[in-house]
Amino acid sequence: MRVACVQMRSGLDRAKNVSDATGLIAEAAAAGAAFVATPEMTNVVDRKGSRLLATLPEESQLEDIGAFADAAKAHGIWLLIGSLAVKSGARAANRSYLFAPDGSIAATYDKIHMFDVDLPGGESWKESRIYAPGERAVVASTDIGQIGLTICYDVRFPHLYRALSRSGAEILCAPAAFTRQTGRAHWKTLLTARAIENGAFIVAPAQGGVHEDGRETWGHSMIVGPWGDVLAEASGDEPGVVLADIELSEAREARQRIPNLGLEQEFEITIIKQ
Repeated sequence: MRVACVQMRSGLDRAKNVSDATGLIAEAAAAGAAFVATPEMTNVVDRKGSRLLATLPEESQLEDIGAFADAAKAHGIWLLIGSLAVKSGARAANRSYLFAPDGSIAATYDKIHMFDVDLPGGESWKESRIYAPGERAVVASTDIGQIGLTICYDVRFPHLYRALSRSGAEILCAPAAFTRQTGRAHWKTLLTARAIENGAFIVAPAQGGVHEDGRETWGHSMIVGPWGDVLAEASGDEPGVVLADIELSEAREARQRIPNLGLEQEFEITIIKQ
């Protein structure tokens, strides 16, 4: 099966972002991809919460969803929109949408872990001020495999990936908008670690470059095999498509070689004070 990561540089104009995304999705489908994934915040990248929420409609009024449903149906592909900003009460949801080839929504997932960090050099992020965290993990059972859904900062929480894998996920998706500082340091390491420890494929489409809202993201979209081998990687930050052919049997083989998913033991922690 051929899978594709769409790398983007989304800005403030939702209509333009959707147009850019659907163009790259068409490119991936034309190259033979049966499963295409776009990055976190495909429809808008805006770190200014008041501006984002003032222009963001409720989910039922968000035309972006229909545009991507139409794209999935037009190309006959499984399409993961890594996430859309969707208004949800006083805050927004950071929500993934998995579309089936008939254009129907097969699954949604709201990002669980909020990126609330203060980085060296004065870079600070408080995602929870804008977005409400999700409360449920999601595995979608499809005719192309079992797909586990995560978003960006989730990749630093291995217990989530373990739970998805123990629930049958063979493909773990990690759409992202990693900062340049953290991406340069940890992006590849985290993705390969999640692949190896779970014996799963990782599909990680990313935002890349300098965005209209002033942030800078890492890019380097990646597809990683269950033995930790990088099957495809974007060379930098430019928008485009990354493709790889995968065999789901390799996930089963990796889990047979290293059967750690079935060998976990319960334990207690003892703190010994001197």
